[in-house]
Amino acid sequence: MRHYEVVFLVHPDQSEQVPAMIERYRTMIESAKGAIHRLEDWGRRQLAYPLNKVHKAHYVLMNIECELETLRELESAFRFNDAVLRSLVIKRKHAVTTPSPLVKEAEEKSAAPASSAPEIEGGEIDAAESTSPDQI
Repeated sequence: MRHYEVVFLVHPDQSEQVPAMIERYRTMIESAKGAIHRLEDWGRRQLAYPLNKVHKAHYVLMNIECELETLRELESAFRFNDAVLRSLVIKRKHAVTTPSPLVKEAEEKSAAPASSAPEIEGGEIDAAESTSPDQI
């Protein structure tokens, strides 16, 4: 079996149907003895340029391992689904399981505000910290 990276864009009006679409594609791949190594739902994002007067789309990334027949069936499902604006399939040499840079960046941003806030234990401040530089 070969490894592929699949990205597809869904019309923003159909965003609530994305989990059902992902599940349908997952069963299609796994029923043909394929595997999904990485699945990331990037959510709604701004497009670089409008597609059919649409300025945003819902992005989904999948790294899969499957046979060529299954890939052709998946591409056909994308082609005949009106909610899918664009899709891209890239052949990979190895399975990619690490989080994408987009997800890493989002995780770092969500972790940064929590760790950057100073914590005061017991609610007390040292006397040295409370004095101003003029008083020293």
